[in-house]
Amino acid sequence: MARLLEVTRLGIVEYEDGLDLQEELRRLVTAGEAAERFLLLQHPPVITLGRNTGDGNVVASPDELARRGIACFPAGRGGDVTFHGPGQIVGYPIVNLHPDRRDVRRYVRDLEEVLIRTLADFGVASGRIAGLTGVWVGDLKVAAIGVRISRWVTTHGFALNVATDLSFFETIVPCGITDRGVANLSRLAGEEIPLPAVEDRLVRHFADVFEREVAEREISSRSAQIWLWREGPDGREVLLLHRVPAEGDFWQPVTGLLEAGEAPAAAAAREVREETGLALAAEPADLGYVRDFRIEPEYLGDRGPHPWINREHAFAARIDPKAAITLSPTEHDEYLWTDPETARQRLRWNGNRRALDRLERELAR
Repeated sequence: MARLLEVTRLGIVEYEDGLDLQEELRRLVTAGEAAERFLLLQHPPVITLGRNTGDGNVVASPDELARRGIACFPAGRGGDVTFHGPGQIVGYPIVNLHPDRRDVRRYVRDLEEVLIRTLADFGVASGRIAGLTGVWVGDLKVAAIGVRISRWVTTHGFALNVATDLSFFETIVPCGITDRGVANLSRLAGEEIPLPAVEDRLVRHFADVFEREVAEREISSRSAQIWLWREGPDGREVLLLHRVPAEGDFWQPVTGLLEAGEAPAAAAAREVREETGLALAAEPADLGYVRDFRIEPEYLGDRGPHPWINREHAFAARIDPKAAITLSPTEHDEYLWTDPETARQRLRWNGNRRALDRLERELAR
């Protein structure tokens, strides 16, 4: 009987959030407490460093990376340096290779086979190159592979360029290979290929190659964060709320879960009213930043199942400098109007910092 493989199709996932989610799933799968999982997602622009990354393979300076909005992280996987970004499908299979697939080389070749079959569905003939991992069309790499296996449970996986901005790869020596280039599927196929269509084929071929029975697993909840801002006596200020110790003991913007059938913007306005006592005069501005991440069990109470994956939408609204804040004492015990840089230092979550960055860019236009 085929093993169950749960597939979760995520949106944008910050790289560190992706590592956290994989590690939790690896722990659950290893302990037999969760079904195997296949995550499909995109990362914001990020350079990841494998265990074999060579000196000098990140060729852009730190200033250049910052200017282009590219983060840089050690990945804890095999392989060299690579780039992830929008338009690229990243696949993270968390599967148990015990008892009949305990062969690392076979696992990598099977991932390559999934990708080769997927590309063929869109009219692109691809293959392998002896001595190198990944999937190639001629001398151009279209998909990179880097994996980690612990007690025969896999993490990390592959990155398939579908509509990726290939100029980002100029900041690195991709996979440490100096004499070959990179490509994306849409350019090779001569037409724009929708990412969901590619995901469908990846799931089908993964199930066939790895002999799994597939079930789709949706995200667990949705939330909204909303950045309230005002013009203060010394410049622009943003509002932070401090959660009571029983609710986490950290600083954040106005944040809350969507109710059933509620639109994200409506939820943002409702949370402002409930957490600050303010009624917005207009719909909050959408910052165009949505991220998926795992909520840690200590913040969930008796909710389940685990891991709990949340999708958060970011908004902003300008507030009258004279407006008075009224806190909900069961949630927050303090508030602070402060400059954006101080706010960044107090925030716990990078997803809040990214949304604040978006707000500052919007206001600078």
